[in-house]
Amino acid sequence: MSYPLPIQRLTDEVSAAPQMDASQVTEVAAAGFKSIINNRPDFEFEDDQPTNASIEAEALKAGLAYRFLPVDGGYQSPEEAAQLADLLLELPKPILLFCRSGTRSTRLFMMAVQNLRERG
Repeated sequence: MSYPLPIQRLTDEVSAAPQMDASQVTEVAAAGFKSIINNRPDFEFEDDQPTNASIEAEALKAGLAYRFLPVDGGYQSPEEAAQLADLLLELPKPILLFCRSGTRSTRLFMMAVQNLRERG
């Protein structure tokens, strides 16, 4: 069953959302997003959690760029922030990040922004 995906705008080009399922990819595309980054490891807590592969398949069908950058809910490393920073430079915008609640994606994004500032 699909439900409206609550999307939190972080900047003009990046937003975060909680866990999405494959049926919501068309909603994301219709909202104007060009890329999705999945920050949630498969089968993190729930057995019925949608898999990365199922969401990626729908994203590609919808013409969206898609990347899988799974990070732990309790700790996001500087290396993961650097990887996200690279993706923010590479992927078409606007970009939607998602995880279980949207919180770790938001934290990782803030770290990635700092990483980009430090790069100059």
